[in-house]
Amino acid sequence: MPHTTVPTSLAEDGTDPTTVERLMRAAAQAFAEKGFHATTTRDIASGAGLSPAGVYVHFGSKEELLFNLSRRGHESALRLVREALEGVDAPAARLAVAMNRFSRWHAEQYQLAKVVQYEHQHLTPEHRAEVLALRKDIDALVRQVLEGGVAEGVFEVTDIADTALALLSMAVDVARWYSPTIKRTPAQIGETNAALALRLVGARS
Repeated sequence: MPHTTVPTSLAEDGTDPTTVERLMRAAAQAFAEKGFHATTTRDIASGAGLSPAGVYVHFGSKEELLFNLSRRGHESALRLVREALEGVDAPAARLAVAMNRFSRWHAEQYQLAKVVQYEHQHLTPEHRAEVLALRKDIDALVRQVLEGGVAEGVFEVTDIADTALALLSMAVDVARWYSPTIKRTPAQIGETNAALALRLVGARS
C-alpha cells in the first residue's frame, strides 16, 4: 500500500509512531477493500500485526481511525496542490498543474484516496465538518484558478462553481477505478486530466 504520512517521532503521550503507521496503513487498506462498516477492528489489528485490543491503545474507536485517515489525506492533497501552484502565474499553467497533481495523488495514494473520498459519510458530524472544511479549501483553490483565467480572458467559463465541481470530480474519480495493474501510470493520468481540464474551460494560449 502507498505510504501514509504519520509522525516520525514519539508523540508527547509516548505513542509509538511506527505502530500508529502500521495501524493507519492497515485501516486504509481494509476500508478501501471492504468499506468502513464491513471492516472490523480485528481486520485492522491483524493487518498491523497486533492483537485486536492493540487498536484501542492508539485510537478510541474505528471511527477515530477513519477520521485521522480522512483528515491527513485531505491535508496531504491540499498541501501538494498548493505547492504545485507556487510560482506558477499563467492561468492555463496553474489549472494544468493543479489538476495534474491532484489527479496523480489519487492514483499514487489510491487506497487512502478511496477512503478519504468515499467513506467520510461514516464520520461523526463534528469530524465530518472538519474534513469537509478541508475539501472546501481544495475547492477554493480551483475556483481561484478559474476566476483568474476568466478575468484574464483565457477561460470560457460561465459557472465557476459547477466547473470547479466537474474538474475536482474528474480527479477524485481516479481513486475509484485506479489499480497498479493497469498500464497507465499516475503521471500519465495526471497529464491526461490536465489536458482534459484545459479543454473543458476552453483555455486559450
